[in-house]
Amino acid sequence: MDCDVVVVGAGLAGLRCALTLAEAGRSVLVLEAADAVGGRQRTDEVDGFLLDRGFQVLNPAYPAVRRWVDHDALDLRSFGAGLLVRRESGLAELTHPLRSPRGIPRTLRSGLLAPRAVLSLLRWAGPALVAPRRVIAGPDRTLRAGLDRAGVRGPLRSEVLEPFLAGVLAEDRGDTSDAFVRLLVRMFALGLPGVPARGIRALPEQLAGRAAGPGVGVRLDAPVRAVGAAVGAAGGVGVDLADGGRVTGRAVVVAVGPDAVAGLLPVPVPATKGLRTWWFAAPEAPTTSPMLAVDGRRPGPLVNAAVVSNAAPSYAPPGRHLVQVTCLLDRASAGAPGSAGAEAEAEVRRQAGEVFGASTTGWELVRRDDVEHALPAQPPPLRTVSEPRVSPGVYVAGDHRDTASIQGALVSGHRVARAVLADLAGS
Repeated sequence: MDCDVVVVGAGLAGLRCALTLAEAGRSVLVLEAADAVGGRQRTDEVDGFLLDRGFQVLNPAYPAVRRWVDHDALDLRSFGAGLLVRRESGLAELTHPLRSPRGIPRTLRSGLLAPRAVLSLLRWAGPALVAPRRVIAGPDRTLRAGLDRAGVRGPLRSEVLEPFLAGVLAEDRGDTSDAFVRLLVRMFALGLPGVPARGIRALPEQLAGRAAGPGVGVRLDAPVRAVGAAVGAAGGVGVDLADGGRVTGRAVVVAVGPDAVAGLLPVPVPATKGLRTWWFAAPEAPTTSPMLAVDGRRPGPLVNAAVVSNAAPSYAPPGRHLVQVTCLLDRASAGAPGSAGAEAEAEVRRQAGEVFGASTTGWELVRRDDVEHALPAQPPPLRTVSEPRVSPGVYVAGDHRDTASIQGALVSGHRVARAVLADLAGS
């Protein structure tokens, strides 16, 4: 037996699972197919820019982040307590009244906060703010039906809420669980999302560094071909590697992404949603604001944009600026106008220029990330707990088994580790 537990996948769920097991005194080996830890949380250095694998943010208000992550060590750089909204009449600014009181006059002048609309929004989101457990346990429906039921309509919905949530949920049809979205909105109200100064990679690297303390072994460039059943008289589970090798453990936790899990375990293929992010280098920032921008007019593929280097200067070399523009991948790749190559880039540049009210002529494309499996789908009814056991000695973890978020990945990894520990103690 090589170890007590083999963890397949060094993403957030796998690393959290491994650390929990090791802190309980179990020997753990993590196998990762890629050349670095992180799974979907990866960052590359390109021409002096830090490029995450698609635009990603970390919300420090997530309970799992507060509990298990050293927020100060990440040096999180916030995108600000507000949102820029391109309207036909100009660029409006909405800010959190408690976190950014100086922005209240601009927010009131935006024309987006009619009293009836604000009351309906509070009717929809309020229960999650004061009693989140009731929202989890209560009836669920689609986001579209939930907003309709609460009477949320008008510009606040069509120009602000729906465009903003499209980028958060990677879908704009309103098919996501209403309860899940309300819980996410609660987190946005409580926290200021941002990016670590060294890129989103800093989060899994921190988890991996902590796991090394109690002796977790991490083997990179070690893709797994198959997860077997019990091996020999001694029991245990075998894991076959792509290079022909094999490792065995008393238990195996498969913590790979939703696109790969069904290839290793007899579980249904999780539905996922994709995003496309364009990274541009700009000689001048199109805005001085660090806030995320959406297009309330919704005339093209853009769902959000931001000058990332305004929030996190470390993402760009001195004298240059990094702009991200994110689109829904299914819209960008399903035969929509300007869906391919140079035409797609031209369309994105056109809309981004209109959103910021600035020329994009000097922008240089650094990279385009097509993240096909950016997020697991989260349809109603909301499911926050899945059975961790697949078969004797074999377990599965990941945000596709909990909630589609960094919170879900961390919680799933921890929960599965507790199940493994209980089973090993009883065997």
